[in-house]
Amino acid sequence: MNRILLALKALRQLGLQQVGLYALYKVGLATGHYRRTENREQRLENRDSSVKIHDLFNLPSRDEILGILGKDGREKLLAEADEIVDGKIRLFGGEAVPLRLTFDEPPRHWTAYETDPSLLSPLYSLLSNIYSLIPDIKFIWEPARFGWAFTLGRAYHLSGNEKYAETFWHYAEIFLDANPPYLGPNWMSGQEVALRLMAFVWAAQVFASSFHSMPKRLARLSQSVAQHATRIPPTLVYARSQNNNHLLTEAAGLLTAGLALPEHPQSAKWRALGWKWLNRGFQSQIDGYGEYSQHSTNYHRLMLQVAFWARALTTTSTERGQADTKLHKGFPRKTLDRLTAATHWLYALLDPVSGRVPNLGANDGAYIFPLTVCPFDDYRPVIQAAARAFAGYELPRGAWDEMSLWFGIPLEDKKYVPTPRYLGDHLYAKNSWAYLRTAQFTSRPSHADQLHLDLWWRGLNIAQDAGTYLYNAAAPWDNSLTTARVHNTVTVNGRDQMTRAGRFLYLDWFDAYRQNIIESNPAILQCVIGRYRKDSLRHTRTVTVYADELWRVEDEMLTMRSPFSSFIFHPSSFILHWLLPDWEWKVENRDSRVEISLKSPLGVIMLALQTDPPLSTLHSLISLARGGELIYGEGSVLPIRGWASPTYGVKIPALSFTLEVTSAETVKFTSEFSFPTNH
Repeated sequence: MNRILLALKALRQLGLQQVGLYALYKVGLATGHYRRTENREQRLENRDSSVKIHDLFNLPSRDEILGILGKDGREKLLAEADEIVDGKIRLFGGEAVPLRLTFDEPPRHWTAYETDPSLLSPLYSLLSNIYSLIPDIKFIWEPARFGWAFTLGRAYHLSGNEKYAETFWHYAEIFLDANPPYLGPNWMSGQEVALRLMAFVWAAQVFASSFHSMPKRLARLSQSVAQHATRIPPTLVYARSQNNNHLLTEAAGLLTAGLALPEHPQSAKWRALGWKWLNRGFQSQIDGYGEYSQHSTNYHRLMLQVAFWARALTTTSTERGQADTKLHKGFPRKTLDRLTAATHWLYALLDPVSGRVPNLGANDGAYIFPLTVCPFDDYRPVIQAAARAFAGYELPRGAWDEMSLWFGIPLEDKKYVPTPRYLGDHLYAKNSWAYLRTAQFTSRPSHADQLHLDLWWRGLNIAQDAGTYLYNAAAPWDNSLTTARVHNTVTVNGRDQMTRAGRFLYLDWFDAYRQNIIESNPAILQCVIGRYRKDSLRHTRTVTVYADELWRVEDEMLTMRSPFSSFIFHPSSFILHWLLPDWEWKVENRDSRVEISLKSPLGVIMLALQTDPPLSTLHSLISLARGGELIYGEGSVLPIRGWASPTYGVKIPALSFTLEVTSAETVKFTSEFSFPTNH
């Protein structure tokens, strides 16, 4: 009965179209429709294997790249490529692990794995031995995206060393031999197919001058690109049902195949289908404020990279007279307006010192076009390219300019714009800044993070978002860092903010609103109020930053009773949570306040907590957890507390500091962050 009620609720909240498209996808799986369609298409493909991949990009010159990277950047790039030559890759920007594209089990049709996930178990066992990680389908898919081919291609283009081309072809042939068309888990997802298709097309051009790129190899790669493109349209209903990054990447894959294989009989269909859904995706998935529909900085970066890719394709195809009328005009005005807003939104979250952004929302470690020597968590390459391509300004010059070159975005002198200030949910001081999460959802949220606060000081993320870690593992790591309990906010009676209906689905969304307060006090730089009402609770968070860089966060928790329950005593448990860096710490528990000092690399940071009514009059519990274990105070600790995940599959200890009070009346928490002045 609970499943039926959840299904009805999902239908009402997600909408008939999304649920209906997903149901249509499931029907296609159950009836064998996709297998029959692919068998028919494969017979047609085998009639003509003479199509070849055409060049699609204006590649930068070696001098241009060297001018940006310099000697140190060149050595770093070649070192990354040499690691791949040695058979190692860095999944999601993490530690180096073996590059594995084959499995001992004979591959089955991809639909078999979708309908019976237990077939993946032998593959997971193998992966556990290779990567020492909890089994997760993403560790199968990530190497097969061929993102590492971009590193090899850049190294080859820069150095001319044939070992990089040889390595690409070695692993490409291993993959093609072990993963025949439509067989095996690497054909399950249309998005994975599209990303690999795009990597193949790019690699064919970059390695074209190598003597390892023999005609037979190029012909096989061309045929594989056509087979990849054929896989996408039948299950586009799934991507449309999700209306997220799946739709964008699959549309971009079709557009790429249609331009790269103009002699193919399906090329015009692929181009039209890709261009149609690409623009519909950008226009529907980016809201007027510029936030991407997946409510995630990592997915926001992915979306912008897809836009760069499509922009490069349409630009070069127009220059070479290959584009049809629609492509010749480039992105429609509405698409460009959305991409401009999306650029501003991400740029406003950039920490100017570190180049990082808050680890907001789902972080699956995706970096689909890693055309940079900058680290995984440095967002300046993408923001720089977006600012130039869609917003008409730029960041200061640096190593992050390389990505712009590869996407054909000119490095013309443009106006430098300091980090855009979105007064409202962003607050700024001289050396610190904060982001207050107040979302009005038009698409399903990925995390329960209303009124979460991210606080940064001199490049250090002081109050941080835990990230994701894993999507598909067993409990407690079944995408559990989505919960409000690990975000920097207040929870009530141990409940989440919204109803979790699955690993990737929250229902019963609600909106939070903000108000920028105009202060007459010259000591106050900025004051913002965020508020939401959920059932009988109203949570008001007021964030104030002072000229001396004192940050005060006030949380008022008001339980609103109905007239029928006004004489009934209902005490509630309110838990204020802060996730802090794993630094040397000291807690002092006084009668009226609790203080924790953190020894940062730049000096001692203080966080003081107090309540109204005073702590001495309330039943309260203080706890400090690290890595799922209690290290100070009392009470039980969830295993997910005290962790931060900088990228997918990686979790590192953090300090989870909570103050829990029980009261039947209004409770107000006050948190004060103060930073050293003699750092």
